[in-house]
Amino acid sequence: MAVATLAVSLFMSGLTFWAVNTIQRDAQLNDTRFGRDLGLLLASNVAPLVAEDNLTEVARFSSRFYQSTSSIRYIIYTDNTGKIFFGIPYSSAEVQNSLTIERRLQLPTFSSDDHSLPSVRQHQSPNGEVTDVFVPLKHEGQNLGFLAIGINPNATVVNSSNLTRDVTIAVFVAIWAMVILGAVFNALTITLPIKELLVGVKNIAAGNFKQRINLPFGGELGELIFSFNEMAKRLERYEEQNIEELTAEKAKLDTLVSTIVDGAILLDADLNLLLVNPTARRMFVWDGKNVIGQNILELLPSELTEQLQLPLEQMMLQSTTVSDELESDETSENQALQPRISPGEYRINISQPISRIVRVLLTQVFDKQRETLKGIVMTVQDITREVELNEAKSQFISNVSHELRTPLFNIKSFIETLSEFGEDLTETEKKEFLETANHETDRLTRLVNDVLDLSRLESSKTYHLNGVDISQLIEQTLRSYQLNAKDKQLTFKKEVESNLPLILGHYDLLLQVMTNLVGNALKFTTSGGIIVIRAYYFKTKSKQFNDKSCVRVEISDSGIGIAPEDQAAIFDRFFRVENRVHTLEGTGLGLSIVRNIIDKHHSQINLISEVGIGTTFWFELALYEDNCTSSEGCANQKILPRTVDVHPNRLLF
Repeated sequence: MAVATLAVSLFMSGLTFWAVNTIQRDAQLNDTRFGRDLGLLLASNVAPLVAEDNLTEVARFSSRFYQSTSSIRYIIYTDNTGKIFFGIPYSSAEVQNSLTIERRLQLPTFSSDDHSLPSVRQHQSPNGEVTDVFVPLKHEGQNLGFLAIGINPNATVVNSSNLTRDVTIAVFVAIWAMVILGAVFNALTITLPIKELLVGVKNIAAGNFKQRINLPFGGELGELIFSFNEMAKRLERYEEQNIEELTAEKAKLDTLVSTIVDGAILLDADLNLLLVNPTARRMFVWDGKNVIGQNILELLPSELTEQLQLPLEQMMLQSTTVSDELESDETSENQALQPRISPGEYRINISQPISRIVRVLLTQVFDKQRETLKGIVMTVQDITREVELNEAKSQFISNVSHELRTPLFNIKSFIETLSEFGEDLTETEKKEFLETANHETDRLTRLVNDVLDLSRLESSKTYHLNGVDISQLIEQTLRSYQLNAKDKQLTFKKEVESNLPLILGHYDLLLQVMTNLVGNALKFTTSGGIIVIRAYYFKTKSKQFNDKSCVRVEISDSGIGIAPEDQAAIFDRFFRVENRVHTLEGTGLGLSIVRNIIDKHHSQINLISEVGIGTTFWFELALYEDNCTSSEGCANQKILPRTVDVHPNRLLF
């Protein structure tokens, strides 16, 4: 407004001064015309008188002109050199009442072409600008001198011009005085509260909802300030409520993220860590380290960094808007329901801090409008066990298929032979073929039963453990294999302490353990050998037993023994020592079943063996207590793997 006022006032003042100057120029032009005409008229009348040197008539004639109008300021007569010989109000010495001071007048330069034309010039006087008209005095071709007439400016024009100029200046000053006063008033009454409101709005935008404005203003400004303060109070209340809700939600989110079994990592758009759950910290050994705010590529193992650096950088660069990617409204609606980029999945082998296989899922996080990339979520899953299980499953299926194929092929071959050539075979050959087919059928049945037993044991089924008399269990096992030992000329020996307490276990499962271990001992012990079953009270030093007693069971034989390189794999599925010695048959599942059953009893199967001398298997079982009615109730009695010293006379026969 001040600039506009200045522009208008300057324009109007300039217009006024232009009009005044135009009027003054017109008045000056009129004065010049009047002086030229008057000078020519007067010069033509007084030239003969000047030629006759009749100054009295010149003075009388000139006085009538001078007194007839107030526009004439002076009338002066000079010779050719500019010496004044008569003038009004000046005169020469010959004229009465005239001044006797000799004066000269500076004559103008006349054009060389025509000396008869008047010459005009202006000079400033205290009363304004005076127009000087110089007319040559000529008579009969002779230059007598010059006539100088001074024409006063038009008094009316001068007065009106001066008045107009003074009024214009006064108006201009008054306008600017009002502008300045208005600016001061505006600064005091409008600008100050507006500035305060502006500062308040900026503080509110910055999140400072405690901002208040305290200015004593009424009217609209007062209402505006009051409304602003009310808005700030409401925002402050909303903020407190939102903080409480956000805190609760954050606590829920932290709890949820911390309980996730997979590693969860949240990155910002610069790949700096924002959130890491405990699983990820343990997985990458970040416990106790302040990793928040650091770049993820500087913290991950080298294998992960090598595989994930390029995908992460490519995800960072993808921040285009959805509208740029869509071609029509219909496709826009369809694509809005789906993620723009599928999360990346990577399976990587890492060696640090420990060797494992991990699956990494990368997912981009966009803002609400899905235009700007806000961060990246990295989910890390340890799939080492999964891979091992898959490999074990594949190996298991392969082994089962191989083991099933052999007896099935033998059965099919002998039956086909009997079917096609039965009439050509003797009764002895037919009987031999049928016995072989029956033997292979039994072998196939054992294999299927072992597979089913192992599958059932490896499931998550929970078995109810109860009090078991270990002496009765051993006695039943010996009765079952008594005839087999006699046929093979082997000696059974039982060394069981008397009055052994009941152990915590499952009778049928433990009977299967004893059957498998004694059966293996019979299989790998040559004629004349010995098999010993021991059970005795044992004081364990294991902290898991809380220094309580248990019962140790040992099965020793004087068989072929197990080579050291085979002892580590003896409990694997389908591993058979006979695969190396090529003498005996078996499914290779017996010891795997034994290990799983002993695991169900929260213990561990152990062995010591020497090739050509013999083998001893042993395990320990917790004592039965009245309050231990299930495996869960006696979890504190779990026995961890440990080295057990075996007396030499228990292995060497």
